[in-house]
Amino acid sequence: MKATGAGGRRFAAITGVGSALPERVVPNVYFEDFVDTSDAWIQDRTGIKERRFAGPGETTGSLGTAAARLALESAGVPSGSIDLIVVATCTPDRPLPATAAYVQRALGISCPAFDLNAACAGFIYGLATGSAFLTSGGAERVLVIGAEVLSRVINLHDRTTCVLFGDGAGAVVLEPSDGPGVIDSALHLDGNDYELLTIPAGGVEEPATPDSVAAGRHTIAMQSGQAVFKKAVVGMANACGALLEKNGLSRDDVDVVIPHQANARIIGAVRDRLHLDPAKVFVDMEWVGNTSAASIPIAMDRAWRAGRLSPGDVVLTTAFGAGLAWGANLLRWSTPAPPREAPVA
Repeated sequence: MKATGAGGRRFAAITGVGSALPERVVPNVYFEDFVDTSDAWIQDRTGIKERRFAGPGETTGSLGTAAARLALESAGVPSGSIDLIVVATCTPDRPLPATAAYVQRALGISCPAFDLNAACAGFIYGLATGSAFLTSGGAERVLVIGAEVLSRVINLHDRTTCVLFGDGAGAVVLEPSDGPGVIDSALHLDGNDYELLTIPAGGVEEPATPDSVAAGRHTIAMQSGQAVFKKAVVGMANACGALLEKNGLSRDDVDVVIPHQANARIIGAVRDRLHLDPAKVFVDMEWVGNTSAASIPIAMDRAWRAGRLSPGDVVLTTAFGAGLAWGANLLRWSTPAPPREAPVA
């Protein structure tokens, strides 16, 4: 049965959420063997104490599948009922096929599935895309996953980037609802600055060679951390402000803000620019680092399991990443509280 609201409109709502992290915990002191840094310096500059790195056999696809299974479990729906899978990632298992093919096979289902790459803003784009399929009638139950294994594309000798990133995955189940669950989304990209944050080699523009590998050109490179910081703060804050205004809401109407867990200073600057109550902003980067497209769904799952999200809450998410891509999602939370108390660590 297809759920429709007033006037026959279809709406999309998050009915299940899950996340998965690798077992290997990597504390800040790990990087002291590679670069001139310290636990105190990293915490002061980023707010990060530790992150998780994938171990042997763990991939973007396997972590995404694990998160998807938990999301399906929390939604109380079988995997076979999913008729679309969207995987947001910039670290696919292989250049082809899509990592979504791995997830589909691992779940034992048959449905359309594809990858989407908007870097750290990937889940914002993925949720907007999945919701559009559902509200248009193109799908009845959608699985949106954000998954990354960034530890395999970082340069351990570049302290401006290597200390930031971690691995993990988060997923949500989208289903039809009688009222807006995913209220609206704002998506932006400015390709003029794509060189600010990139992995230069490994694609068809610069295929892999012994020289490119030796030069570390297959790892994340950031030209100017200060430029990325400024653009991230302005972009995320403006996207949130415009999205709220468009939908007739103010910052006081928002119950929970789940920002991309990129950097404590960026989150603090966005919070201050929007004049948000710090108590409303959920932050968990301390334990997971920047997991790119997986960041928001991981934080969303952990916030839900910690009792920070309740049905009816107005939730605002926002992210910024390479491309340069950024955006925001505005939601009304609809997933009931977990059946039992669950740890978030």
